[in-house]
Amino acid sequence: MKFSIGLWPRLNPQTQKKLMRIRRPLWFGTLRNTSPISAAWGQDRGNPVDRYYIEQFLETCHEDIRGKVLEVGARTYTEKFGASIQQSEVLDSNPTNPKATILADLNTTMNIKPNEFDCLIFTQVLQFIGNLQGCIRELYRILKPGGTLLVTVPCVSRIDPSYGGDKDFWRFTDSGCKLLFGEVFGIDHVNIYSYGNVLCSMAFLTGIAHEELSKKELDYCDPLFQLLIGVRAVKQ
Repeated sequence: MKFSIGLWPRLNPQTQKKLMRIRRPLWFGTLRNTSPISAAWGQDRGNPVDRYYIEQFLETCHEDIRGKVLEVGARTYTEKFGASIQQSEVLDSNPTNPKATILADLNTTMNIKPNEFDCLIFTQVLQFIGNLQGCIRELYRILKPGGTLLVTVPCVSRIDPSYGGDKDFWRFTDSGCKLLFGEVFGIDHVNIYSYGNVLCSMAFLTGIAHEELSKKELDYCDPLFQLLIGVRAVKQ
């Protein structure tokens, strides 16, 4: 029997029970396992699903990556998406990172002059920051007037074992990001981008690579099943 999902709430309880009895059982296949398909976010199969959305977001905002740019961990996205880069800096709290040019703890006041950068690229970082609102205010402080903060944060993700269970603090929604960044930058200067759907969220949690999904599947956005949020905030 075929019927529209939209009709389901309008069916009486007796009809719903009858339909549930004749439904075919779900076949989970290789997903019927309490362990993920890949314990490395799908990196051993290709590229993680969230990387697809991060790059889609940065491609959308590539014109903002200009002038003096600060990125966390490496220059990967600065070099890939930047235009008219005058100076590129790398921020890290780990002194063993050879790519780092600035060492700082994002939970505290950074030893960086105010109004210093044209663009800040902070991808998948803020979930590890306990002092979240204080960090956002610091990022606002070191941006030049007219400068842009580009942030991505997870809505759905496994706990990151490299940080340990006691340092992976937050998961986000579009409304939560609008509130967090709007309080610092002003709501009119914050743009929120939502990515993902239930299929891609399941794929990401189980370690399926984005190359194993079709572009149509990846690009379908369901606001009820957000996987990743991109935030573009401009300092006025």
